[in-house]
Amino acid sequence: MRKMIRGAAAFATAAAAVVALGGAAGASGAQPADTWAGCPDGAVCIYPQNQNPAVSPSHVFYSYGAHNLSNQFGNHWVLNNQYGGASARLCKGSNGVNCGNPIAQGTGVYADLGPINSITLNR
Repeated sequence: MRKMIRGAAAFATAAAAVVALGGAAGASGAQPADTWAGCPDGAVCIYPQNQNPAVSPSHVFYSYGAHNLSNQFGNHWVLNNQYGGASARLCKGSNGVNCGNPIAQGTGVYADLGPINSITLNR
């Protein structure tokens, strides 16, 4: 019984620490953005061709680095819903080669993805 009470106390202490840290992160501005046009917090999203306005993404990327694209033609919204200053770039080459200007967090572009073969997510 004592082990169970100690375990419950340890869990309550850990939960309080997580809540306290969460409050501190929110106060410093490090908290993730809200879901934006169906793009989850911390993600970069590509929407189907000619979906304007952007409503439901067809591709969602979370991990940093290059992501190759295929069968993407015409105009698409690309929204950067990352946080912490992370950016994204559209690249003409595969594996993140020959990239264009950065797409800052909280912004998006309506771009012709015909000549685009990859996208990079950058810290």
